Amino acid sequence: MVFVAKTKSPDEWKAVASAISTLVDEATFEATAEGISFRGMDPSHIALIDIFWPAAAFEKYECDSAVKFGIRVDEFSKLVKRADKKDTVEILLSDDSMLHVRMQNGYKREYKTRLIESSASSTPLPKLNFNSKAVLSAVAFDKVLSDVQVVSEFISLESKSGRINFAGKGDSGEASVTLEAGNEGLEELAVKEDSKATYSLDYLSKITKAVIAMGGSVAAEYSSKMPLRLEFKIANVGRIHFYLAPRVQD
Repeated sequence: MVFVAKTKSPDEWKAVASAISTLVDEATFEATAEGISFRGMDPSHIALIDIFWPAAAFEKYECDSAVKFGIRVDEFSKLVKRADKKDTVEILLSDDSMLHVRMQNGYKREYKTRLIESSASSTPLPKLNFNSKAVLSAVAFDKVLSDVQVVSEFISLESKSGRINFAGKGDSGEASVTLEAGNEGLEELAVKEDSKATYSLDYLSKITKAVIAMGGSVAAEYSSKMPLRLEFKIANVGRIHFYLAPRVQD
């Protein structure tokens, strides 16, 4: 069995580990010749993350047969955080039931971390049709969330033709942020049908901050009182989809 995945920098591993850690403590990855995938749901079944990292995105990638490997996310995160900005990072599986993590840029380090048995079952993706889609730069999306989070634990998204409003309210007051087509940070807005739904800011803020360092953009798709899907479009990492259930009492 051969499995090797190498990147030119540690940033991609850090972003993926950070994103997964917002929902689960343990993760089971599946590697095939096509790439690496992960899907997991938080214990309260409010949020789901779906990641596919294609083989072509790696500097080096070898996988001669499908393999699953489980890790403790915090332990893996500690290792990749030891990598410097210009280090290459190589992940290998060997016959010793350990995951090998190699980092180097002249200065070479190798860690071994014990794999864990996975009890995770396959999580199906929700089948959804979305009436509204807004694409924002990751920085702009994070700013909107932070602006509303000052007063609220929840955020309401309301889209009408040509504009989208983000609002929240709490004991201390209310916040409202409106973006219109053409505004800086709003890259695309498509509204098939007026939509409004409310979601937990805690989940949204954590997942966004986990990947914002990589830049890129965020596509938010939703319909009235239906789950939200975020797609983080990040260079060198393929697909990161995040699903979040709506707040029941809207």
